[in-house]
Amino acid sequence: MFRHLALLLLAAAIVAPLAHAQGGPPFITDDPGTPGNKHWEINFGWIANHNPGNASYETPDIDMNYGWGDRIQLKYELPMAVATDPNNTTRAGLGESLIGIKWRPYEHHKAGEEKSDENMDFSIGTYPQASINNPTSAVRRGIVENGPQYYLPLQTTLKVGPIDFNGEVGHWFGNQLVPNRWGRGLIAGHEFSQRFELYSEIYDLQDINQIGAAPKQRALTLDFGGRQTLDHKGHIRLLFMGGRAIQAVTPLNSEPNWIAYLGVQFLLGPKEKEVPGETP
Repeated sequence: MFRHLALLLLAAAIVAPLAHAQGGPPFITDDPGTPGNKHWEINFGWIANHNPGNASYETPDIDMNYGWGDRIQLKYELPMAVATDPNNTTRAGLGESLIGIKWRPYEHHKAGEEKSDENMDFSIGTYPQASINNPTSAVRRGIVENGPQYYLPLQTTLKVGPIDFNGEVGHWFGNQLVPNRWGRGLIAGHEFSQRFELYSEIYDLQDINQIGAAPKQRALTLDFGGRQTLDHKGHIRLLFMGGRAIQAVTPLNSEPNWIAYLGVQFLLGPKEKEVPGETP
């Protein structure tokens, strides 16, 4: 794992002289960033996690986020879930509702400059979330896991010279049928222009305890993805990501032979006030 991580960080150092890494869709790792006061970030995504024995898909996943002030984000996410079992039986149904609130209590800006997202060199945030089963037969039919489950992460952004990083460490609290888990992720990337971004990510989701005789599971993945703005005002963006496990994949473990995200992001909010003398 450490060899792959070192290679990832070295690649980031080479290609990211003006990096501005961002977590969240299409990536697994999230960051302390929020949409901004009274702004919406709405993501419609097709998500896949394929293992030869078990595969899961979200077709689509609807992820709605609202900025309540400049440092708080409210979240509601609901997917249409699809699962394929080792017998190659595919079932579909309503997935879990994911409810969360993100808070960024600390941010540091470069000295002598007006505070803005562009000159922020360090920030810390947390993003408590709850995964709740909807009143359908999805759990009984093996489409989704038994809930509720809760997630408590610590997220950070850090600028070291010309390189920006997003890191996340979080604890999933399971239940009698689902183990507790650690989630750990790191993103590094490059913003080639205001319209196009590319990033790399390493993410590790690992069981902490066993449930009955079932072995502990782990999914350690490496992926690459980015965002492409589709309109002139920057309100619509294409989201894309693809990757795979960096450990052995078998039908009996959680390591995916491929993962993917393809979606569209809508950024909406109050119209910005025009500054006198500036050309709109």
